[in-house]
Parts: sequence; C-alpha cells; structure tokens
Amino acid sequence: MNLHRLRALVAKELLDLRRNRAALLPVAISTLAFLALPLFIAIGVPLASGQPLGDDADLARVSLAVGVHPELTVDGRVQLFLFEQFLLVFLLMPITGAMALAAHAVVGEKVARTLEPLLATPITTAEILAAKVLGAMLPTFGITLAGLALYLALVAGAADAGVLAAILNLRTFAIAVLVGPAAALVSLQGAILVSSRVNDPRTAQQVGVLIILPVAALIVAQFMGAFWLTAADLALIAAALVALWVALLLVSIALFDREAILTRWR
Repeated sequence: MNLHRLRALVAKELLDLRRNRAALLPVAISTLAFLALPLFIAIGVPLASGQPLGDDADLARVSLAVGVHPELTVDGRVQLFLFEQFLLVFLLMPITGAMALAAHAVVGEKVARTLEPLLATPITTAEILAAKVLGAMLPTFGITLAGLALYLALVAGAADAGVLAAILNLRTFAIAVLVGPAAALVSLQGAILVSSRVNDPRTAQQVGVLIILPVAALIVAQFMGAFWLTAADLALIAAALVALWVALLLVSIALFDREAILTRWR
C-alpha cells in the first residue's frame, strides 16, 4: 500500500466532505445527545427528586465495581460509576455518526460518476477502500474527541469533588482512544463492503449499524453489574476489533470487482 497515494485519497474524501458539511450534522447532534443523557441521570434527576444517588442501595452496591475510592462519598462513587458507564456510549458516536458517510462511499461515487476514472488509475483496491474508511472516520472521531473534552469539563463543573480525577484513568483512555476507533473501523469497513456490492446505501448503513448491538449489550450488562471491563480487557477487545477490521478489509478487497462494479450497476 502506497502511503502517498493513500494520503491523497484521504484528502480527496475530506475535500468532498467539506463540500457537504451538512453530512456531519448527525454526528454533532448525537454527540450533544450523548452528553446530555449522563448529566441528566447523574446530576439532574437527584436534584429534581431531592433523593441523593447514594440513598439507592442497589446503585450503591453496583457502584463498588469501580473500586472503593475512599476519597469519594457514596454519592460521588455512584456518580463515578455512572459517568464511566456512559463513556462506553461514546463508542456509538463514531459508528452512528459516520455510518451515513460510509454507506454512500461507493454508491455515491457511482451516482456522481466519479468512480470510473478512479478505478482506471493505478491506485489499488486496498488504497481506495482504506481511504474511504479513514475519510469517514477521521472527521467524526475528531468531533467525538471534542465531545469527550466537553464531557469531562461538564463532569468537573457538575459532579462531586474528586470524581473528575477518579475518571481520568487508563480505562477511560482505552475506551476513548482504543476501543472507540477500533469499533468504528469494523463497522465502517462492513458498510463500505456492502456499499460496493449494492445500489442502495440504506442497505449498507443497516449492515454497519449491527456493530452497535454488541456494544449496547456491553453497556446494559455493566449497568446491571454483571461484569466490569478493566483497561486490560478493553485493550484486548480493541486488538481483536483491529484484527477483525483487517480481515474485513481483505474480504472487501477480494469481493471488490473493479470491472463488475461498473458494468453491473444501473
């Protein structure tokens, strides 16, 4: 894979996105929604009801999954538990936000008639597919990191003293920087794989979003206290997702028929 050509292709994808900035609007909206939800549950509900989080025996018990944290009150420990849980929701943002971009990656170029000259160049199929994945993921991941910074700032301003310091740990790093991008790579590659074989971008989008189901199952299981993923566990999950992405990329290359994709499309 030629890195110079890959950079040029990614730059082309980003330039196309700049011409259609409205495509990033769903990413921004989902980011704001995911920011508001944990603050509403961890801060807004106790204030509105007048009942501290620590008074709930079940929450107090389940929150011990994050550790004892003697520097925190029971309320603070429950807040830490909730805010760490909702960090997993940030896995969904690069996936759901970039899915529409990835679903249109190949089908959209067919419609615009810009795929023919691209396939006629010496650029390899691997470079084309990798550039389309990165072109969809990089801008949405940038928005995700900005949202995460805002999330932590809101935690610093609204949560009990010590919660922000407790949440800045290796587990948070693994969620935001390792698992999130790796999950996005898998789902986007799946969407682009389907996009190269169908004429309807909605089909590609629906297939890619399937990756959300196991992530949602992880979130529900952790909220119920069934298990707790450590930073090491999350790093292993990220490594497995990267390996799966490489496998999907190889399958995509094998199924991407440069001639048939043009002659069979109507």
